[in-house]
Amino acid sequence: MAANSFRPRVLTALAGLLALSFGSLADSRIEDQAEQFFRSGHTNNWAVLVCTSRFWFNYRHVANTLSVYRSVKRLGIPDSHIVLMLADDMACNARNPKPATVFSHKNMELNVYGDDVEVDYRSYEVTVENFLRVLTGRVPPGTPRSKRLLSDDRSNILIYMTGHGGNGFLKFQDSEEITNIELADAFEQMWQKRRYNELLFIIDTCQGASMYERFYSPNIMALASSQVGEDSLSHQPDPAIGVHLMDRYTFYVLEFLEEINPASQTNMNDLFQVCPKSLCVSTPGHRTDLFQRDPKNVLITDFFGSVRKVEITTETISLQPDLGIMESSNKEDQIDEERMEPLKYAEQLPVAQIIHQKPKLKDWHPPGGFILGLWALIIMVFFKTYGIKHMKFIF
Repeated sequence: MAANSFRPRVLTALAGLLALSFGSLADSRIEDQAEQFFRSGHTNNWAVLVCTSRFWFNYRHVANTLSVYRSVKRLGIPDSHIVLMLADDMACNARNPKPATVFSHKNMELNVYGDDVEVDYRSYEVTVENFLRVLTGRVPPGTPRSKRLLSDDRSNILIYMTGHGGNGFLKFQDSEEITNIELADAFEQMWQKRRYNELLFIIDTCQGASMYERFYSPNIMALASSQVGEDSLSHQPDPAIGVHLMDRYTFYVLEFLEEINPASQTNMNDLFQVCPKSLCVSTPGHRTDLFQRDPKNVLITDFFGSVRKVEITTETISLQPDLGIMESSNKEDQIDEERMEPLKYAEQLPVAQIIHQKPKLKDWHPPGGFILGLWALIIMVFFKTYGIKHMKFIF
């Protein structure tokens, strides 16, 4: 009898051990999956996009910034997480033959200004002081939410800058400049104040690599359109408006981004190769020694997209609805739906096809003074044929 009672206990103990072992394996698998899911360590994305130029001949710098703005919005970063600093004097410039538009390609099909651009800092608000205040969070108390970088230690931040620069500096609207030391110190303040998890810095300017030489804060990856001593060249000249539409480096980066979708597995190593010297003429550079992760394990969407992460919690949350409140809210929703017109998404432009199209033929218009010259010619022919003595028969 004792032996018979002992066997079930042994079997029960063995079953318990097996259950614990399988449970621990399952838990370890879940932990591995969670670690893989949070491999970038961030839960939100921000973008700070800065055009430091103004005046019509710098049209391409505005088009650069608006094109990057359009790409990050397409990949999921909302306007509430984008700080756009722009002179904003191109769309309504008197020299613009098509008001309220900014084009980034000579076929004039893709208007990157669009009807949903939210410029946070415009015109003379685009200063070195305001830029540094945005980065460090030292803005005046009355600054609206749209003009603040409300990031934290779980934020991945994309900072894109374009304009005219030199060895160790970038000009702001031809009136002031920011140096590479000031920029490096601003990033260090951000790190000390836990304002970012990882930071991607991209700059398209002459001698752009000089702007990241002084960086010393961790978790920063930097890309530049040119090395020290090199110029960053323009692209896409348009004789109709007399200026170039984009810069070479940004043009090829955006052409690369058009192939990216929110679920893409393309990594940063692929971005490093998008504009070789044969295309850019200048030599693009990048710096990764401050970055903890291997660039081949860093997805493009870790900075250009906004994949919404999920955090696991062990707390119990009650999801039982209040039936009375739900019925009343459902009735109100039905009434609102009956009153509202059906909504639909706007058709998206096939960008990948547009950028490879041939330039669109422009409508012919007579040059200035053409009509007046034609009338002058008619009058001269008339006087030469009939003379002044016949004028009395006409009037």
